[in-house]
Amino acid sequence: SSSGIGAGVAVALAEQGASVVINYPNEAEQSKAQTIVDHIDAQNGKAIALQADVSAEHEVDDLIKQVSTTFGPIDILINNAGIATSAPVEALPIADWDRLFAVHVRGTFLATRSVLPSMYERDTGKIINTASQLAYKGAPGFAHYTAAKGAILSFTRSLALEIGDRNVNVNAVAPGATLTPILDDVPDDILEAIRLGIPKGRLANIEDIVPSYLFLASEGAKHIQGQCISPNGGDVFL
Repeated sequence: SSSGIGAGVAVALAEQGASVVINYPNEAEQSKAQTIVDHIDAQNGKAIALQADVSAEHEVDDLIKQVSTTFGPIDILINNAGIATSAPVEALPIADWDRLFAVHVRGTFLATRSVLPSMYERDTGKIINTASQLAYKGAPGFAHYTAAKGAILSFTRSLALEIGDRNVNVNAVAPGATLTPILDDVPDDILEAIRLGIPKGRLANIEDIVPSYLFLASEGAKHIQGQCISPNGGDVFL
């Protein structure tokens, strides 16, 4: 949550009174994470920044322990870590496939697995996973990314069935193309082609995406289970 949608959601949750943990993956993102913390602090909110690679089991477990020690049991988990590369399938390096699945899918699983026992024990909690509208429509050159996002949707649905009648909710948000750093390396002509395919006629801003997370984290979503909200400007109809 040191940038992009994650940072926007973190700030919005802090504005609603949540104590927020800004997770960042490496030292290169540390200053960005601290900027978000400083912004929240300036608004009289509560936030800390903690480094952890969500694809590493021991780092995730340590992260959850640090959070619990600082703020108490976790009420809301946003699984939002993501990376992206592009290549046709026949030229896609295996290392890129493995790393992308490790961050997106393994990371979502590890963080969820780590917080579930406490949520079950207290019979309360919200888990919100970040998918993508591309999980539904696919995209040339992004087979590994779309496959990972599809896996996150399937994981969300299966966990929703496991949860049963507990007061714990798991859902997903599948943003459409959004103006975040993940698009920095996408050529302008490709971005324009994406824009032309969106009925709203533009790519999303972060503030277009954040309200879906806030809703799913709220008591108003207590009967929403195993679902996916997709703020995508009409790019895909679920």
